[in-house]
Amino acid sequence: MNTASGRRRPGQLETEIVTVLASATAPMTPGEVRDALDPTGALSYSTVVTTLTRLHEKEAVARHRDGRAFRYGALADPAGLVADRMSRLMAVEPDRASVLRRFVSTLDEDDERLLRELLATPTEEP
Repeated sequence: MNTASGRRRPGQLETEIVTVLASATAPMTPGEVRDALDPTGALSYSTVVTTLTRLHEKEAVARHRDGRAFRYGALADPAGLVADRMSRLMAVEPDRASVLRRFVSTLDEDDERLLRELLATPTEEP
């Protein structure tokens, strides 16, 4: 889904691709991913390949060679991808308290309540 300007939000294509791969019954080629996302062909094949390569570098997708092409499968779900993006953004900010304070101040009541519930729940060790 594109914005009014015709451009996707940052990270939106990555999330859409991971969603397609996560729902697939088998690893997909870039062409199959593109066709699933945009049957009209308006989305460029090279954009899909570039995004899949970046996702592979981030260890969000696995890939294996199938003839001359690669096939890709999801290693992360869309929520994990967004959480990873948030973590990477936080890692470069020295004043994390200010960032988190501002982030929490932008949440609606339901999201703030959910966050408080999550913080009150002990996490399980892996």
